[in-house]
Amino acid sequence: MPIYTKKGDSGETGLFGSRERISKAQQIFDVLGTIDEANSHLGLAGAYLEDKIIRNKIHQVQRNLFNLGANLAGASLPFSSRVIEKYEKEIDAWLKVIPQRNNFILPGGSLPAAELFVARAVVRRLERGLAALNQTQKIKPVLLKFTNRLSDYLYVLARYLNYLDEKEETIWKK
Repeated sequence: MPIYTKKGDSGETGLFGSRERISKAQQIFDVLGTIDEANSHLGLAGAYLEDKIIRNKIHQVQRNLFNLGANLAGASLPFSSRVIEKYEKEIDAWLKVIPQRNNFILPGGSLPAAELFVARAVVRRLERGLAALNQTQKIKPVLLKFTNRLSDYLYVLARYLNYLDEKEETIWKK
């Protein structure tokens, strides 16, 4: 089976379960593309990691992003707030280990941590795109909350990786 269908050559495509063709310029496709971009950065971060436990955590985030995209595209996949609760517990556990900061740090450190900082920035853009999309089509509140918590999760995970790799954080100074 070829990878190309040629159905999108005119700038239109379809969403899950719909025969209707819609413009690829619609906001939903910006959001879906941003999910794909975040997922790709997470894949790169995972490729740099030796730690299988952390890599598995990243893979689970990637699965959740696919589920988010599928939900937005019209699939009726369950998306539980338990994912958010799990992220909050892991964030809290990592924050007990890493140095407390009351100031901004510059993104960077080890390669996987730096890539997680990039993924976090992309997830922040995703969150803004979802908020905009929510103004025209109702988004499930759990999906908005998940995206907000995910950026926190990636930020703390990046800091945690730098801590494990003994990479010094650079404090932002004016």
